[in-house]
Amino acid sequence: MKFAKLAALAAGLLVAASAGAQTWPQKPVRFIVPFPPGGATDISARLLSQKLTEMWGQQVIIENRGGAGGGVGAAEAARATPDGYNFFFPSGSVVTANQHIYAKLNYDPEKDFVPVTNVVSGPQVLTVPANSPFKSVKDLVDYARANPGKLTFGHAGIGSQTHLAAENFVYQAKIDALSVPYKGEGPGLASLVSGETSFFLGNLAASIGHINGGRIRALGVTSTSEAPQLPGVPPIAKTVPGFARPKAFRSFTVLKGELAGTVSTCGPDTTLVPGTKSFSGS
Repeated sequence: MKFAKLAALAAGLLVAASAGAQTWPQKPVRFIVPFPPGGATDISARLLSQKLTEMWGQQVIIENRGGAGGGVGAAEAARATPDGYNFFFPSGSVVTANQHIYAKLNYDPEKDFVPVTNVVSGPQVLTVPANSPFKSVKDLVDYARANPGKLTFGHAGIGSQTHLAAENFVYQAKIDALSVPYKGEGPGLASLVSGETSFFLGNLAASIGHINGGRIRALGVTSTSEAPQLPGVPPIAKTVPGFARPKAFRSFTVLKGELAGTVSTCGPDTTLVPGTKSFSGS
């Protein structure tokens, strides 16, 4: 995939440090996040920004620009000036899937952005409202097959990772359910908590707080084995043979044309932070 190959260019930029890199940053840095607050992309960006604020001595500001499966924020980032103070923090689908789903995009993932670091990745989890009658993946699938079109599922927008995961589940389980798009994972999960939708295939990072708080119930995970954070919650594949999703990822991305000196400073730092105990523990 061309976007993935651009990582090699980023590696070259990291080596080509400029003499002025040591003085960066001189003012607050902006991270453009293409989804509203409350989703896994936003949560990951905020955790990273907190650590980088401490390391850089300048505030790292999160700017949420949700809509169109991340396309609104991506277009905003593509228009931003590559001056060392504007960066992009997308989920994987924004830079790999949207161009195959939307007829027209106001950005070009390959021409506008250069990936630097895969900050975080993890499985997704199938959840239902706390008062749902479904206690297992089998319960949900059996009901959906007996009642085609009766169930609804929310997601973070057309083409988002949560949308693709849910559509894959619906297809593999051979059920019929109505897709309900939201402007982000946070609003989608809120709709599940309130009972507006029947199920949600969200990222673990965004769902775990609601699960632990008893607001939603976890039925299964997209990984091939149990997630350590959800002991006792089985892989969906145990009920739907063959179902498995690659781990969803969020990356730190610079704008094409970014100064090499800036990248040589921020790149290694964004690589270092995910390995710290305080970050990984969150």
